Amino acid sequence: MADTSKQFSLQNFRPDGFSYPTGLNVVTVALTSIEYLVVAGGGGGGAGRGGGGGAGGYLTGTSPISVTTNYTVTVGGGGAGGTFPASVVGVNGSNSSFTGIATAIGGGGGGGEGTTTGLSGGSGGGAASNNPGNAAGGAGTPGQGNTGGSSNAVGEFTSGGGGGAGAVGGNASPGGSGNGGNGTASSISGSSVTYAGGGGGGFNFGTAGTGGTGGGGNGAPNSPNAAGSPGTTNTGGGGGGGIGTANRGNGGAGGSGIVIIRYSGSQGATGGTVTTSSPFTIHTFTGPGTFRANDTSYSIN
Repeated sequence: MADTSKQFSLQNFRPDGFSYPTGLNVVTVALTSIEYLVVAGGGGGGAGRGGGGGAGGYLTGTSPISVTTNYTVTVGGGGAGGTFPASVVGVNGSNSSFTGIATAIGGGGGGGEGTTTGLSGGSGGGAASNNPGNAAGGAGTPGQGNTGGSSNAVGEFTSGGGGGAGAVGGNASPGGSGNGGNGTASSISGSSVTYAGGGGGGFNFGTAGTGGTGGGGNGAPNSPNAAGSPGTTNTGGGGGGGIGTANRGNGGAGGSGIVIIRYSGSQGATGGTVTTSSPFTIHTFTGPGTFRANDTSYSIN
């Protein structure tokens, strides 16, 4: 007669093929903590001697999460550029958020001719030139971005660059409009990418401002009715300011934002576009969605 004292009655199996004996309960929670990057939409550049748009707010960090909870992800759009002569000030970008964990503030619009001060936002918009004096750039949000550059009106009518996540926007000078502030690099996607650069101020005298690293649009060049360049999509870059000579031009639109979530190990959640970069799993959102961490349980009764 066969010896059955060491045999097991098996009722369930793990995916790797290992079998649990009857009566043993094993519950594995796969994911309890994540890293995140949340970048808001950039502000639009101003029109007609326009200031550069401010970059979208930039937030990064780590956070605990709850399994089986649906986290709403919102990706902010870039603000529209100012239009001459109807609405010269650039429009603020929209917020991006990972609900309950982080909200990045949309970038401030660049000032435009006649409404010269840059708008406040994640990073502030640059100021448009003001006669007879200088105008101030918009304020940035502490911990998310920097102030926009001021304008200059001592015979040059030059404009300020939008603020970036890593640096303030350049002030205007007699030699030309200010450059956009540089953004900040992150390797959360698996390679180093710079986000949230400010837009450059538009041409009027001297040189136009260049966009900051991280998707900032260049200010309009010396060409009739030239518009500022848009911020780069999914970077939160600010738009460039429009030209301010007799043939005035519009501001460039801000770039849309992005939300990236990663954690160590194999995939333990759903939502967004899922990629891997050893040892991490990465979820990238370029539009609205839901992030949900799954629990994994093996129960044998």
